[in-house]
Amino acid sequence: MNRDSVQQPKVEFPAPREAKTSVTVYITTFLIMMGVWCVLSGQFDAFHLSLGVLSSALVTYFSADLLFSKSLSGKTARTVFGFLGYLPWLVVEIMKSALHVLYLTFHPRMLELIDPQVYHFRTRLKSDLAQVTFANSITLTPGTVTIYVNFHRDFSVHAIDRHSGEGLPGEMERRIARAFGED
Repeated sequence: MNRDSVQQPKVEFPAPREAKTSVTVYITTFLIMMGVWCVLSGQFDAFHLSLGVLSSALVTYFSADLLFSKSLSGKTARTVFGFLGYLPWLVVEIMKSALHVLYLTFHPRMLELIDPQVYHFRTRLKSDLAQVTFANSITLTPGTVTIYVNFHRDFSVHAIDRHSGEGLPGEMERRIARAFGED
């Protein structure tokens, strides 16, 4: 029998199923996007609001499944409200840190006070979203920058001086854990 005359069976794999995104995910994503638009634009006339609705609708259509990978549940609502409760504390910390960096900048002995440090620690936060929030919160706080995060939950943070980095991971990690239900 000739090798060329033998036909191999054709194997067809089923196409991957796309996960259906629920209507509540679209609505929630749209409301979040529209809220961000309103806060950042500060314009509430018909023209700007219509641009906001159009932009928010487009972003929602293309990326609703990125913000909420699963359907919304009671835990998701708790996380959203927990995060909203975390934001005012973060804003206060950003302001306090900004004042500290301002103090360092204008101090006559600035070069003596600035003592760059790199802090290494392992966070207890488990979810990716909580870890990203933690890393971004550290970087948003003046005087500190998250320079490394890995899947083992190891963080490396650069701080402008000892005072800026001494509270890591500390209160910020506890508040994020509480906001994301990981406490």
